[in-house]
Amino acid sequence: MTSRDLTHPLDETSASELAAAGLRLALVDLADREAFDAWLRADMRGFHGRQPSAEVLEEARANMGDRRTTGVYDESVPSREPVGTVNAWTAPLTVPGGARIGSWAISSVTVAPTHRRRGIARALLGAELRTAKALGLPLAILTVSESVIYGRWGFGPATFASEWRVDTKRVRWAGPDTVGRLSFTTPEEFGETGTRVLDAVMAGRHGEIGLTPYLAKRLVGPLAGDPDSDRARLVRYDSPDGEPEGFVAYSVKDGDDFVKHKVEVRHLAASTDRALVALWRFLLELDLVSEVHIHTRGVDEPLPALVHDVRGAQVASVEDHLYVRVLDVPAALEARAYERDGSLVLDVDDPQGFAAGRYRLSVSDGRASVTPTDDAPDVTLPVASLGSVYLGHDIARSLAVAGRIRGDWEALDRLFRTAVPPRLSTWF
Repeated sequence: MTSRDLTHPLDETSASELAAAGLRLALVDLADREAFDAWLRADMRGFHGRQPSAEVLEEARANMGDRRTTGVYDESVPSREPVGTVNAWTAPLTVPGGARIGSWAISSVTVAPTHRRRGIARALLGAELRTAKALGLPLAILTVSESVIYGRWGFGPATFASEWRVDTKRVRWAGPDTVGRLSFTTPEEFGETGTRVLDAVMAGRHGEIGLTPYLAKRLVGPLAGDPDSDRARLVRYDSPDGEPEGFVAYSVKDGDDFVKHKVEVRHLAASTDRALVALWRFLLELDLVSEVHIHTRGVDEPLPALVHDVRGAQVASVEDHLYVRVLDVPAALEARAYERDGSLVLDVDDPQGFAAGRYRLSVSDGRASVTPTDDAPDVTLPVASLGSVYLGHDIARSLAVAGRIRGDWEALDRLFRTAVPPRLSTWF
């Protein structure tokens, strides 16, 4: 986040829309403790969080002071708490080929249930997209609590996350011998090293984002107010050469039977395959444990190949996770690499107007050039579908069957799809 992001002028279009409805759009003065706390309480309330303690508010102020923070206010009510919230910052998104491009990461979108159907969400999202476009960013991104909301603003699901439940009384290790060293540590001792590990993980897989200090901190250790903080455990992995390459943060929960505890994995980070294998083996061979539960893994998690009984390692769910909204077609498509060469004319429909147009995408030696054209389109698609295929996920056929890609979807899939699917292993 730069000072330019924090001080960019308020979006006048959304401000005018809300004023007509008797509401006020405003940037939160993060130096005004009372105003910031009021915004934080509204944000936590929007996600049905606990009433925050003074300690939780203090930590949140310290962690979120680098975000552009916006509220919607109803001056007719006595509370200083906003009735709508959003914050955003520039996050580096890893794209196919390994480049990390600036993207407008949008978070904390809430509307008070007392003020539904008054255009608040529409105004907040419209303001963020226009702000991102004005800042010259080619993409906006977000993770979602509900999948039905953001398509209307041109966002498409671009990564999917898997959740696993492993019956450790049923499975046995079938993976390779592990190397390196595992050791217990603490967030205080491991924090700086863990952040470096996370940066390597995020840079090494398309779909991951560069983490702010706050996002990294909450993966390494629990934040203030976490009810399970006294059960938190942290194990690091170091390579045979002593290089830190991974960690797992988890908690152990009691079961009805003392030999059948349940492990809840808060986060597993591995920058190398050997780290991933060693950390999985550690989890699966914990004594007095009957189940390991883990979430926000990729759709290509190799776990079934690491156990002798694949039915003992069950996928509990696969859900849409990172949503991508293309704002600048040439800049976005030229930023990523491609595994096959080719040429396509794309006709992109964008009701908001940011990315609408017809473009020739030409890929040579894995790099793209994108130019406007009047040639007949090979593929016609809404901007949300372009966001869905952008990071390389195998989704073009499904979108074509659903009528959301028209034309030569197979050629589109050949160009955009990557051998390794994209992944985002955290929320923001």
